Amino acid sequence: MTQTILIVDDDPAQRRILEEVVKRDGYRPVCVDGGEAALAYLDGPSGPEISLIILDLVMPGVDGMEVLSRVHPSKPNLPVIVLTAHGGIETVVNVMREGATDFVIKPVSPERLHVSMRNALKVNALTGELSRLQKKQSGRLKFSDIVARSALMAQVIRFGKRAAQSNIPIIIEGESGVGKELIASAIQGESDRAGKPFVTVNCGAIPENLVESILFGHEKGAFTGASDKHAGKFQEASGGTLFLDEIGELPLDMQVKLLRALQQGEVDPVGSKKPVKVDIRLISATNRDLLQMVKEGRFREDLYYRLNVFPIHVPALRERKEDIPDLVAHFIRRLAAEEGKPVMGISRDALSMLCAFDWPGNVRQVENAVFRAIVLCDGEMLQASDFPQIASMADAHMPAAARMPVADYAPVFDRAAERPEPFAQTSRPEGRLTLAEFARSNFSDGIAITDAAGNMRKLEDVEAEMIRLAIEKYKGHMTEVARRLGIGRSTLYRKVRDLGLEVREG
Repeated sequence: MTQTILIVDDDPAQRRILEEVVKRDGYRPVCVDGGEAALAYLDGPSGPEISLIILDLVMPGVDGMEVLSRVHPSKPNLPVIVLTAHGGIETVVNVMREGATDFVIKPVSPERLHVSMRNALKVNALTGELSRLQKKQSGRLKFSDIVARSALMAQVIRFGKRAAQSNIPIIIEGESGVGKELIASAIQGESDRAGKPFVTVNCGAIPENLVESILFGHEKGAFTGASDKHAGKFQEASGGTLFLDEIGELPLDMQVKLLRALQQGEVDPVGSKKPVKVDIRLISATNRDLLQMVKEGRFREDLYYRLNVFPIHVPALRERKEDIPDLVAHFIRRLAAEEGKPVMGISRDALSMLCAFDWPGNVRQVENAVFRAIVLCDGEMLQASDFPQIASMADAHMPAAARMPVADYAPVFDRAAERPEPFAQTSRPEGRLTLAEFARSNFSDGIAITDAAGNMRKLEDVEAEMIRLAIEKYKGHMTEVARRLGIGRSTLYRKVRDLGLEVREG
């Protein structure tokens, strides 16, 4: 979840300073002492984890300019911030020509570096998403562009790559929102039809009286309103791939014409006197049980066997929950950059809630939930309170025995960074703790969550008391208080002001 930044500098003191700045901003630093070590790290197994490079320009041996010239051609989307003691125009022009994203003059200002890192990562997130959209639009999307790490999705990708090697008809099965169109796009991008047209048709969204015209085309004057000739989706996709989504929604009379088009390799536009030859790769998709529809007489059996040559089943997200953290991280980076919000990640308790949820709307619902949370979020980390709809649905549908007590997901601090890891479960051999017990284990004074009558206290009262105790515990050092509470300093000061707390900074 946490983005990793590679620090390249031959000066140990400078490396320590940069490492502290990177840690303070919530990123994971990796330090190397020169250009040669940087190139070796980037070419190694951990190289793909790097999201940004902070690169000293003047180093013995392989200097920063050489690192830039060797890294940028192979990793053009990897942002690089160059550190230089000389900010002359010529130096700046040279490093920007070699592919640097930004430059910072030594001695390094933490505020200046903070802005540079934030902007570089935002631009990179948007560039990555734009590249993915361009690949999809041009029919060159690869399976490597798909966010998935689960064993079930690895099997889907393996089948997809195998199917892409031939022109075999494919049907992709799965619930709505699992990413069937994305799999179809990747099959196109991995096949010999990459770069050719990829035409998508949602069969359930076409009015019945227009299905034939949209799929097969029509001649001018073929019916009332046909003022121009229309090629149809089959002809648009000729040479490339036609993706028929929700194929089970196609009317029976159109199923007959679709079967003929697939068997003959030609279509009959409405009003045309002769058929038109087409060369398409057909990929269809459905979220329904087509075999059951065949038994019920709602889907043609001959068309079913024509389509169901190479079935690929995309599992629902609830069956591959190990994909949720990566999906959430991907959507946070992209949507935070698009919205201009300073959100860097998600708290562990919020992520545990998302991972426990069943997601009936699958990946599409995750994207929408993260989008809404980013709009609601006031700090740098998404909290469980930023997902009110998910929280309410989880409370309504999750059995009490399946819910994790808050203490089981208490923040775990990295010894070096002393920041909460985004998702780490702790083991408590002494048994699960209540919220009040957890609060007392962290603050000697304790925080009561119920009043004298046994009723729950207001959330703002509990929050005010926790902030007050944190300020006392860390002797008014507001940076430390904000870090320990997992919120930004500006958010902390706003809450202190709104709650009317008095602060004497240490």
